[in-house]
Amino acid sequence: MSPSSTLRFLALALLWGSSFTLIKISLEGLTPGQLVLFRLALGALLLLGFAALRAARLPRGARTWGLIAVAAVFGNVAPFLLLSYGEQTATAGVAGALVGATPLITLGLAALAIPEERLGRRAGLGLLVGFAGVLLVVAPWRDFDTSVLGGLACLGAAVSYAAGFVFVRKHLSSLRIPALSLAAAQTVAATLLQAPLTPLLGWERPDLTSRVVVAVVALGLLGTGLAYILYFRLIADLGATTASSVNYVVPVVAVAVGVAVLDEPVTWQLVAGGLLVLTSVAYSRRAPAPPRGSGPEPSGERPPALDRRPA
Repeated sequence: MSPSSTLRFLALALLWGSSFTLIKISLEGLTPGQLVLFRLALGALLLLGFAALRAARLPRGARTWGLIAVAAVFGNVAPFLLLSYGEQTATAGVAGALVGATPLITLGLAALAIPEERLGRRAGLGLLVGFAGVLLVVAPWRDFDTSVLGGLACLGAAVSYAAGFVFVRKHLSSLRIPALSLAAAQTVAATLLQAPLTPLLGWERPDLTSRVVVAVVALGLLGTGLAYILYFRLIADLGATTASSVNYVVPVVAVAVGVAVLDEPVTWQLVAGGLLVLTSVAYSRRAPAPPRGSGPEPSGERPPALDRRPA
């Protein structure tokens, strides 16, 4: 990588890895629904502005926007809400480690939903090892308290992300919508879906301290908006597969930032489980290519929307 690409790579890892800590801080003064609405709206505004500067047109057609709305539910609304509810009790480090399993879950769901995305022996073994890592992080053998429920909610966010990636792969990739246009459209759709839902999830008067405001603005503009822009640039410079390797760094950053900013504890289960998840992801994504004519391998080059990391 060139020095500029390296800086973008590290900046992206920092932005996405820090998002889990920013969620924790934002929840000090906002309900989960309010937090999701604000971060989506801010991210949509930035992506729309950047799309306008790049003359990237939004998709057209009712059917296309209907598909984008479904992708927004799985890729934005549901996981953002699950992370926000989950991090009310789970630590930012636990959330980052569990969301790090998204590529593994994507492989499994893709094998079930898309005939040509066969699950090879190597990928299957990676799924088993990754599942063991997830169990270590969640540690369900402890007293089934709110922290375990929070961890399960964060794991649910990873499943939702994976389902969104598979949906995009199956229904939107063939439309060849430019990545920036799709990201802007999906974030706009997610904002419009979340807006009427927010009051139904419980509305409280926001406690907008300077700490909360800085966190939610950073989460929306930087973690949700600018991060996607950096990612698109990395895809253009390095390719989707190389750019998506930032996913290996994000859980490490999530744990480190949580410790540094929130003084979160680092347990042996978190370290061991996180390492198992990352190792299994790397092992699965290096699976050999299938025979010619058998369809694309899930671990190979994919459209940007399938590799995108939503934190």
